Amino acid sequence: MTLNAELRTFYEARQQQIPAEVREIMNRAGQELADTGQADRALAVGAQAPRFSLKSATGQTISLEDLIAEGPVVLTFYRGAWCPYCNIALRSLQQRHTDITARGARLVAISPQIPDESLSLTERHELAFDVLSDLGSDTAKQYGLAFDLPDDLAAVYGKLGFDLQRVNAGYPRTLPLPATYVIDRGGLIRWAFVDTDYTTRAEPTDILAALDALR
Repeated sequence: MTLNAELRTFYEARQQQIPAEVREIMNRAGQELADTGQADRALAVGAQAPRFSLKSATGQTISLEDLIAEGPVVLTFYRGAWCPYCNIALRSLQQRHTDITARGARLVAISPQIPDESLSLTERHELAFDVLSDLGSDTAKQYGLAFDLPDDLAAVYGKLGFDLQRVNAGYPRTLPLPATYVIDRGGLIRWAFVDTDYTTRAEPTDILAALDALR
């Protein structure tokens, strides 16, 4: 089963558990975000990847400059450990992590969560790649991915128990669009996936094909 087929199966099952009024708020917010055209304005193939230095789950400072000095980088942005779609996507990437490293690349994930949340996520899913904390979504903003939740959707997330005020270090409304980039050693974006729909993610097989194209 492909990643997006798995995500679609989860989505359809999840819809049966969500009250109609909550689904309406979620669907409206998703459509409004799509209508902004932000995905089309985010950084794309041919752009220079903005540099960053972020803390990992274990407290290390990891920079894009150091990463690309060693080889290509697969950079994936996700919303947080509270998002089940993100967890499915990260587990899928973990399953292909050996294939990614075999191509000389480094996989790194970025979210707006505090390092403690990233550490819990890393341990729970036994992730072998670095998970970085982009507090305030400054890096996501440079890539054109950051957006703010509308009031009604933020209220829904709060009722669902997603304590974004705490896990995002005081930036509860700002999240990144789901996005994955393949960046070459020169810092150039060679492949990109960006979507406003958080239930859709980059397929690992497409990421591997993009890495193969760099050879």
